[in-house]
Amino acid sequence: MTHDPKVVVMGEDVGTLGGVFRITDGLLTDFGADRVIDTPLAEAGIVGTAVGLAMRGYRPVVEIQFDGFVYPAYDQIVCQVAKMRYRSQGRTPMPMVIRIPYGGGIGAVEHHSESPEAQFAHTPGLKVVTCSDPADGYWMVRQAIECDDPVVFLEPKRQYHSGKAEVALDAAPGPLFASRVVRPVDGAVTATVLAYGPTVRTALRAAEAASAEGHQLEVIDLRTLSPLDLEPVYASVRRSGRAIVVHEAHVNLGIGAEVAARTTEECFYSLEAPVLRVGGFDTPYPASRMEEAFLPDLDRVLDAVDRSLAF
Repeated sequence: MTHDPKVVVMGEDVGTLGGVFRITDGLLTDFGADRVIDTPLAEAGIVGTAVGLAMRGYRPVVEIQFDGFVYPAYDQIVCQVAKMRYRSQGRTPMPMVIRIPYGGGIGAVEHHSESPEAQFAHTPGLKVVTCSDPADGYWMVRQAIECDDPVVFLEPKRQYHSGKAEVALDAAPGPLFASRVVRPVDGAVTATVLAYGPTVRTALRAAEAASAEGHQLEVIDLRTLSPLDLEPVYASVRRSGRAIVVHEAHVNLGIGAEVAARTTEECFYSLEAPVLRVGGFDTPYPASRMEEAFLPDLDRVLDAVDRSLAF
């Protein structure tokens, strides 16, 4: 916001309160109410207003307070945000970031824990990314704001407070739309574990536990869900012969299905077992007291590794 006066922040309670997770705390003091705008409780209106701003040369950063609140704005996102640049033959860019806290793990009430990423990734015209650590969160949101296409920026809400860390501001960030090997393995790879957002930590914990049993798991953070960057995945799977995809969203028709299909197409003759998926069950997010049973954990990832090795 310091470098580009056309960047504006909009959303419910983003100004005076600093956001429900305090992510925008202090911005109102620094940039004023003309650029940090507390909106009414009207998600369709928030995103619709941002469409007009983007068409006039601004770069709006829209916050949807919780994942389950995005659906009133869904019509605007898929019918206007995603299609404007295409229908104008590129003459009208749509430089907008839609920030959505998503996922479970905080013991929230109904409509406050969802995993809607596949719905947005399935919509042509939208870029969809998700961070898994503080450094990625910092650089990815800056890169998303600079992008001339609309970016749905998914933020794992369970890591807002548990995932705090220092960020090296002089570091050179990698590209926005690229996956990343976060646990490389030198030598033989037992299996490749693919994750994104909140499940990257789960995958890393599983890899550490597996190493105690002599299994070396290479872990890849997908980071970008649309477009998918799977070349690092193919390279790893060709070494390991096995792949497990982990996400919080329910498995049926999720991101893991697309990753599994593409990996099978590209690495068919390298695979020693089917690509397996670990995710939430095919139900709505349960009450908070049942979250631990619903969300993928270390044991479920290790069980998938065992099932893969049994082929």
